[in-house]
Amino acid sequence: MGGAPDTGIDNKGMIDLEIVSFSPEDNLSRYLSEIRKFPLLGRDQEVDLARRWRDSRDMDAGRLLAGSHLRLVAKIARGYRGYGLPVGDLISEGNVGLMQSLRKYDPDKGFRLATYAMWWIRAAIQEYILHSWSLVKTGTTAAQKKLFFNLRRLKAGMDAYEDGDLPSETVAAIAVELAVPEQDVVAMNRRLSSSGEMSLNVALKDGSDSEWQDLLVDETMDQETMIAEADELSWRRGLLEQSLDSLNARERHILSERRLREEPRTLEDLSREYGVSRERVRQIEVRAFEKLQSAMQSLALALQPKAAFA
Repeated sequence: MGGAPDTGIDNKGMIDLEIVSFSPEDNLSRYLSEIRKFPLLGRDQEVDLARRWRDSRDMDAGRLLAGSHLRLVAKIARGYRGYGLPVGDLISEGNVGLMQSLRKYDPDKGFRLATYAMWWIRAAIQEYILHSWSLVKTGTTAAQKKLFFNLRRLKAGMDAYEDGDLPSETVAAIAVELAVPEQDVVAMNRRLSSSGEMSLNVALKDGSDSEWQDLLVDETMDQETMIAEADELSWRRGLLEQSLDSLNARERHILSERRLREEPRTLEDLSREYGVSRERVRQIEVRAFEKLQSAMQSLALALQPKAAFA
């Protein structure tokens, strides 16, 4: 890998983005090959580097942390290539999100950097797409942003592949799913359908031998994604364990017996155990679940950036 210039840290505590000697916009294939040279970090090594970066802004530690997650950025960015924007640009924006996450990441919270950073990466890419697409105006509401990024996925799930306007029942189902007016679903579908398609055999740039199809990757889960999803699951379990403390002993026991067991116990069993009616057990279960949901949401908001629209 080419040497990186020692540019230090800017006034916001950001690592210089040029941790490789070229950018994805210059030569995407070479960039993707180059970032694979950064080693994947074990948990202990990552924690040590993150503390050095957090406590003393150690640039070597910061570059290693950032470099080891560039493949995660590229993986997420390729998931947005259907919006007609250069993948290199999407990766560059995702890299900005990665650097922003490093400013706020606290390794002592107990979850890995990949779990935390993916929210910032997605948010940066989505903001770039929204500002770049002529079809979506600046100032779009949160609901419309959610519609923009989820319409294709929902259509695919409903096997709605035909051209033209969607059937009324499909429009209604999508509107309910995303909590938006039906006319917004119709309008967004028309905008996205009119954007046109691009052949995978088109050259990446004039005079280039590389085509867009060269960027297609194996959709099976790669190591970075497996690590991120495993950490996400571990993080959610941690939220659950902490949030269970918001329940009293009876609520925690009933909820655990009814919803956390592999073979849930019946209301009748628990009503006999506690000497109350089945309806009373059901009420306690519902109240406990609502309290648990509220506690988990509050804890998650305290730990994560409000970054993703999708």
